[in-house]
Order: sequence, then C-alpha cells, then structure tokens
Amino acid sequence: MNNPGGFARGAGCDAERARDGWGELETNQQHIQTMKLTSSLRTLMVLAAAAASAAAAIAQTQTSMIDPMRRAGDREFTIGGSGASNTDFDDSFGGANLSFGWYSNETQAWVIRQSINYSNPDIGGTTWNGATRLAFDQHLWGRGALRPFLGVNVGRVYGDSVNDTWAAGLEGGFKLYVQTRTFVYAMGEYGWFFDRARDVEDRFNDGQINWSVGLGFNF
Repeated sequence: MNNPGGFARGAGCDAERARDGWGELETNQQHIQTMKLTSSLRTLMVLAAAAASAAAAIAQTQTSMIDPMRRAGDREFTIGGSGASNTDFDDSFGGANLSFGWYSNETQAWVIRQSINYSNPDIGGTTWNGATRLAFDQHLWGRGALRPFLGVNVGRVYGDSVNDTWAAGLEGGFKLYVQTRTFVYAMGEYGWFFDRARDVEDRFNDGQINWSVGLGFNF
C-alpha cells in the first residue's frame, strides 16, 4: 500500500528541485546578460577610442596640410545665406549675411556684419529687414585648420516689419579652412534690442538666437 506521507515528501523534494533549477536558470540568464552588457560596453569603448583616434589623425593631417597664419592687417570676407518656401512658392522667406573683417593680430579681428532678410507670405506683401553691426572676435588659437572664436557685436536693426532700434549680441562659432585662404564657417548669435544705452542690461533676457553658415576668404 502506498504511503501518502512519502508521496508528499517526494512531491516536496521535486518542487524544491524545480525551484533550485529555476534559480540556477535565472542566475545563468543574469550572468549571460551581464556578459552581453559587458561585451557591448567594451565594443562601444573600442569604437569610441577608434573614432577618437581617427578624428585626432584627421585633425593632425589637416593641421599639417592646412595651417594658415593670420597676421595684423589681413582682411576677411564671408558670405552666407538661408531660405525656405512652400511647394507653391507663394510663401517664402530667406536672407543673406555678408561680413568684412580686419585682423589686428593673428587671433583678433574687427568685423562689420550686414544681414538682409526678406519675407514673402501668401497673405500680405513682401517685407525686407536688415541689420548692420560692428563685431569684435577673439579666436581661441591662431594655428591649425580649425579656428573656434567668441565675440561681441553692437549695431542697428531696421526694416519694414521691425522698429528701427539698436541691437547688441554675443556670438561664437568656428572656421574650418579647406584651403590656405578659404574656409567654411558656422556661427550662432544671441542678440537683443534696446532703444537707449541704459536699457542694454534690462533687455538682455528678451533676446533671440540666430544661426548662419557660409563661406569665407582671406586676402
């Protein structure tokens, strides 16, 4: 005759072994996931290191091949533009940016910037706005193909859709020389308007951000 107590003990042992088996399986799965994560991190680190090495090699090659040196009295001209339109070409806007600069030494330049913008909405007529500013830029270094810079500007804003007023701004960007006297540039500016000199600080928080890209030449 079968022993019910023995059956219960046997069932309990089977359940315990099953729990142990599941525990080992979960442990193994966690170990495998940890190994996969570690392997992925190592792969990312290797790729990052390779990318950094490649970037450094490219930068070094660019520096050795293109290393223009600006001197006091060198001049600079840049041109850039932007625009957009709908598919019917009856609602569009765009603009052009020009600048002329003069280097006071190898890393500092005084620049006159001229911006012209237009808007041609499908409702209403075409409007034009412009801005003329004097800027001072400080390049972070004077050698190599890549030349980051920071600067300040002040000038006048005018046009059909704005009140003629004064403007000031903080600017920064970089120039990447592709030839000894030719470069591409990207620049961002935070500018704000004011009517009187004592309003400069008060209107700082009411500014706007502008971006521009283009091509430049030294001569």
